[in-house]
Amino acid sequence: MASKLARDTYLTKHTGNFPQTIEIGGRTYVKADDLRYGTNPHQPAAFYRPEGLSGSIMDMKTLKNGKNGLSQTNLEDISGALNIVKYFDRPACAVMKHVNPSGAAVQMGCESLCDVYLKARDCDARAAFGSVIAFNVEVDAETAAKIMSTFVECVVAPAFSADALAIFNDSEHYKLNKQIRILQCGPLDTLPRYVGDDPEGTHNTIKVLGDGSLVVAAPLLTYVKGWKDLPPASGESKTAGIQVATTEPTESQKCDLLAAWYINISVRSNGVVIVKDGQTLAVGTGEQDRVGAVEQAIEKFKQKYTGTATLEGAVMSSDGFFPFADGLEVAAAAGIKAMVAPSGSLKDADVIKRANELGVALRHAPERIFSHH
Repeated sequence: MASKLARDTYLTKHTGNFPQTIEIGGRTYVKADDLRYGTNPHQPAAFYRPEGLSGSIMDMKTLKNGKNGLSQTNLEDISGALNIVKYFDRPACAVMKHVNPSGAAVQMGCESLCDVYLKARDCDARAAFGSVIAFNVEVDAETAAKIMSTFVECVVAPAFSADALAIFNDSEHYKLNKQIRILQCGPLDTLPRYVGDDPEGTHNTIKVLGDGSLVVAAPLLTYVKGWKDLPPASGESKTAGIQVATTEPTESQKCDLLAAWYINISVRSNGVVIVKDGQTLAVGTGEQDRVGAVEQAIEKFKQKYTGTATLEGAVMSSDGFFPFADGLEVAAAAGIKAMVAPSGSLKDADVIKRANELGVALRHAPERIFSHH
């Protein structure tokens, strides 16, 4: 009885007393829907969009809707996943779980979209159970069939082929995913990517504090538009003098470092992302210390990764600077020989000196990308 009651609580749409419109920062927001629930089933929630806004990324068309509807967590995962794939011109996929990517991948060479999806899923296939999946291109039938082979909450993309939709709707054959939600998002180019892309503050973030107070902040965007924006690390200290990173990354590592940086923007800090051949091999997230995030990511790879890759030749991004050389040393010992992180530590020169000693290609990013969800 208790078990059935708990399940009924999860399946019930909890409608709260939410107004049709709200005013925040001089803008009017109109209620688009009462959600299944908020972060947890006992929390009612509603979804609001800015008045008069159409054609935005979250102005989604429902192509298949499970009877239970969307929750706040679903919407947050959809937004976070799209925030990753928006950065790539090549086909990309992000698998999102609890507002963190369990895996992400971008096309390399002649890989199919299904290959890209499998790379993203199999970074952490266990965590991908019940995930939200986003693509930046049309989803085809081969990819749809592979998605339906495991349990998935939502799939969102700019378009779906007719054959893919037929597979998603084949609940008799794919009984595991009878309630899957298929959503066609708005155009990805409506999302800002780089600093300066949102001059009017349309995408400002709002954080509600414990007493109902609000913090309004500019969105987390990046100055990094290409490889030239990640110069060799440099720093100076009394103990180490002037230090400049001397090891050059390979062309493949350059692409992977950019991908790791863009993915890391949507990872909860302290966060690190390990990438090889356009695929996340591990994501370390939510740690209170940086070396702990590195250790977590490496241990995740050892325990969870189901492919044949190793960390040899992989790259790593860090959303904050290395306060000491220990995080870099742990990553290098595991085979990671190219890294990107912002500068700003009093020990920058010492870290760079150690990177040179270990043959690590260390690049400095122009900003910190902490994300405190």
